[in-house]
Amino acid sequence: MRHLVAFRLAATLLLSSFYCAALAQQPTPKPTAPRPTSTAPAAKKPVATPGKVPGATPAATPGKTPATTTAGPAKPGTATPAKTPASTTKPAAPTTPPAAPKPAPVAPPKPQVPLPANMGSADPKVRYQNGKTLIAQARYDLAMQELEPITPPAARFDRGPEAAYLYAVAATRAKKWAEAEQMLNLLRNEYPTWPTIAEAFFLQGQVSFELGEADNALKVLSQIPADKLPAEREAMKATYLPRVKDKVLFQTLLQNYPQDAAVGRAYADKLVTGGWYTEADKSTLDQLVTQLGLDRTRYTPRPKAQKKSSYNVAVLLPFEFDDPSWEKQRKNQFVTDLYAGMRLAQDSLQREGRPIQLYSYDTGADTLQLKQVLALPELASMDMIIGPIYKSGSKILARYAQQRQIICINPLSQDADLVQDNGWHYLFEPSTVTQAKQAAQFAITRFASRTAVVLYEDTKDEAAFGQAYKTAYEALGGKVLQLRRVNSDVEESLGAGFAGLDLKTVGHLVVASDHRKAGPYTLGVLQAQGARLPLLTYASWLDNSRISLGQLDSRDVFFVHPKYLDKLNPGVRRFRQLYIQRQNLPPSVFAFTGFELLYYFGSQLHQNGPGFQQNLASSGPISGAVFQGIGYPAGAHDNQYVPFTKLERLEVEVQNPVGFR
Repeated sequence: MRHLVAFRLAATLLLSSFYCAALAQQPTPKPTAPRPTSTAPAAKKPVATPGKVPGATPAATPGKTPATTTAGPAKPGTATPAKTPASTTKPAAPTTPPAAPKPAPVAPPKPQVPLPANMGSADPKVRYQNGKTLIAQARYDLAMQELEPITPPAARFDRGPEAAYLYAVAATRAKKWAEAEQMLNLLRNEYPTWPTIAEAFFLQGQVSFELGEADNALKVLSQIPADKLPAEREAMKATYLPRVKDKVLFQTLLQNYPQDAAVGRAYADKLVTGGWYTEADKSTLDQLVTQLGLDRTRYTPRPKAQKKSSYNVAVLLPFEFDDPSWEKQRKNQFVTDLYAGMRLAQDSLQREGRPIQLYSYDTGADTLQLKQVLALPELASMDMIIGPIYKSGSKILARYAQQRQIICINPLSQDADLVQDNGWHYLFEPSTVTQAKQAAQFAITRFASRTAVVLYEDTKDEAAFGQAYKTAYEALGGKVLQLRRVNSDVEESLGAGFAGLDLKTVGHLVVASDHRKAGPYTLGVLQAQGARLPLLTYASWLDNSRISLGQLDSRDVFFVHPKYLDKLNPGVRRFRQLYIQRQNLPPSVFAFTGFELLYYFGSQLHQNGPGFQQNLASSGPISGAVFQGIGYPAGAHDNQYVPFTKLERLEVEVQNPVGFR
């Protein structure tokens, strides 16, 4: 049976590949609205002694600009004129037109690995070998199809237990947790004497954790003999227990498994670094420190930050002060727009008697400059940190924020992995997985038919969207008939994605792709088949020059549109007016984002103080000042509200909206 060791090591939590893969630097975000052609003002590089921050030294700090508030414009909805703050300047307009961009080279398609011979063979030994080969090729769905018929005892295959285990491995790698659980139950019930049954219990623990059933996961893991997989079990607990976001549930786990050191240590971490600690937890934390022999210095929570009349917020963005060239300024347009929006929010909060002091730091485009900024003693005295832009820097700042217990907000990323297991790190944007879950909820309530076909682009984010959509939609009672991956750079791949589909018999179609070829190809297939089913896709299709608005308006096309701006909304109209008064150009979507981010989280600082996690989790969704809604319920760390549009008509209302005044 030891030939399964390689699969167990790979499937074990998928620890070596699933959670420890290095994240590449995030590319410059793509705007959902056209960028203005002029240049917005960037934060000015300081040339004199900066303003004082509590705990900061009076000497000038390179790369830092304090933004002091002035009696500037009120938030959108008021009629106070704007004043340009002293810490921003407007660079001269460019005199040289930009050179025509060179087309990016298209990478050649990857060669297709041939499928195993005799797929679907009547010989169980051939199917078994095919299943192993397909798993090695990462063709998990096909592997499951090959292995399933030879798994039950009725198949009378002498390697039925191994086939069932390999099926479960393929299902977990495809993130089909329900299918994996079903097969593992068969394996445990029908083959209880299988010599390697501990492998099945271990994999069942992972599946239960992924399904959010932490109590069952710990119960299953406890049934493994003590001498089997001890290090792997502890690694699994260390990976999954920090993801439990419900404090009451974690307290139940602590009661049910009082001698489990991993549970106790994870709960102590949640109390100290996860923002869960209250005075009522003092005795529990003291008991855990004594029982587990934890370092009392490390597990002594910081005194709860008191509410103040004014708060200091650090803004860590790649302003690129050292490169004043027009090309760099144009490339960094989204950064200066983002910061300009924050400055307007600062003025609005000042008008309301809720002052925020902004301190901007140039982090550049690499992690070295970010680390230099984080080494400044004054950063530890900040009440909140906004930034940075790139993933590599976000991971560094996330660790810093957790150690220092300072809430940090990533302004643009949609990667939920960045805020995983960190109670001090938030995304302002809804994550890709959240968008998929909300899209599934929208579809189940909007579309009469309960069947769907989901196509997703061959990228990490779109793969996460596709799988999350299928899981959420089927949990709500729907059925995803096909879940297929496509590579829009290869027309043959697009053709294979739609091959064999009769879209006239499907309830709705989901296409998770930003690729400019995906939209025209999809609409062409729908036209060729005469299919009129609803289509759910990304809002980026609205900016695709290859698709006319007439093509979209003639069909039931709905867009996942996190950055939807209702142009008739008074807040949107007022912000646009104030921004033009100050910057002499219309605001981009990044300017709106900067305003909403600081206005929302700045208000949280004044309402609840610097440690506002618990209050945020219970506050529910609210109507944003310019965007449709914002919400972080039940300990979520990415915005859980995602609007959907059909061209310019908003199709979803905010639950329990709070009016913007």
